[in-house]
Amino acid sequence: MQPPPELSPPAPALREVAVADAERPSKKICHCLVSTSASSEQHVWADLPDSLLHLIIALLSSFHDFLAFSGACHSWRAAVFSFPSSIYAFVFPPLHLKAGLRKANRDCGTWYKLLLNYKWCLCDPMRTDLSLLRSAPRNAPNYMRHLGCSYGHLIFSCMEHLLLVDVYTGTKVKPPKLQANSDCVVYGGILIAPLSSPNSCLLLFSKSFIFQWQVGTDSWTEHPLVSEHFLSQIVLFKGQMFAIDFPRMLKTISLAPQLSVQEVDVVWGEDIVAGLNYDPWLVVCGDMLLMVDLVDGLISNGTFQVFRFDFSAERAKWTKMEKLDNWALFVSHDRMSPTFSCMNPERWGGKSNCIYLPSASKDSDEPWIAVELGQAVYSTTRSNSYILGGRSNQLESLWVLPSLVYGAGQ
Repeated sequence: MQPPPELSPPAPALREVAVADAERPSKKICHCLVSTSASSEQHVWADLPDSLLHLIIALLSSFHDFLAFSGACHSWRAAVFSFPSSIYAFVFPPLHLKAGLRKANRDCGTWYKLLLNYKWCLCDPMRTDLSLLRSAPRNAPNYMRHLGCSYGHLIFSCMEHLLLVDVYTGTKVKPPKLQANSDCVVYGGILIAPLSSPNSCLLLFSKSFIFQWQVGTDSWTEHPLVSEHFLSQIVLFKGQMFAIDFPRMLKTISLAPQLSVQEVDVVWGEDIVAGLNYDPWLVVCGDMLLMVDLVDGLISNGTFQVFRFDFSAERAKWTKMEKLDNWALFVSHDRMSPTFSCMNPERWGGKSNCIYLPSASKDSDEPWIAVELGQAVYSTTRSNSYILGGRSNQLESLWVLPSLVYGAGQ
């Protein structure tokens, strides 16, 4: 069986790469445009003003187009990094990461798996004929747990050892050892900014503590956490970190002047029906903060509900949305995985007013499903195994944008 064609990644000069160097992205865009022109015209394309290039970037409809644009020439790549907007301004969808696990000779319980046995495939929803196969670093034999994914990096832990793995290049980063109480079990982790950002730090969460590592330093800071519940689905919205816990209490996480977690006083509308036994998702959608909840109708006919965080009133409240209009949302089963939104998904073959989830069914050939808001979930998916699934501490299928995309707007 022939392997699927690959999305050709760039070959940055990084320290440790787990797979063979892939081909550099094609630079045919500028070359094709000028191949039959005089040499003096070559500068016309390379010297386009950033304002015009930014308009072109805003029209890109797939990650594959993004790669082609950024690999065209130095000036076009520079325009990508000067793009004056956040990652959510892009209109192309995230990549689908389909996780796999090679058979290991031995197992170390249900929480830990041999890291070198992990592998995954990245697929562009617009170009399903293209994919990229990746494996975890070969020289990292420790049994590790998957803690989450953020800014294009998978986060793993094994006792005091931590590891960040770039989903796109396989490059790894080793934070310093975490000196914590043996009874302190870390259940999740996130990066609050791209690794290339001077403000980047890694946060690890246990039930009693939040551990903070400022990227580039050699030590951790420990912050006591007074909470009876686990925090999940942490997002950055308008310069502030929001999280939600199991009883659906909205929290803010502040790093300065010292790390603290505060509960947000939010009014719940009378038309809100709380989902049963499922954690909701937080999704940043343009200038809106949304909460997506799965409500089980007890007749195997569950539906999604979406609520907008309205902070314009004197007291903040959740307002139910009947439609997503021209937006599509991307959520994963693991609540520590990132969520995404995409405007005008029809441009790449998607559907508006839909929620996209990776398939959790191992028996299905469909890598993901799209459920229209208000439509019965299980009648669409034919099996609740698509939707249900708790925290497994193993790498599962999820949505992700590679780290190189987050260079834009920095």
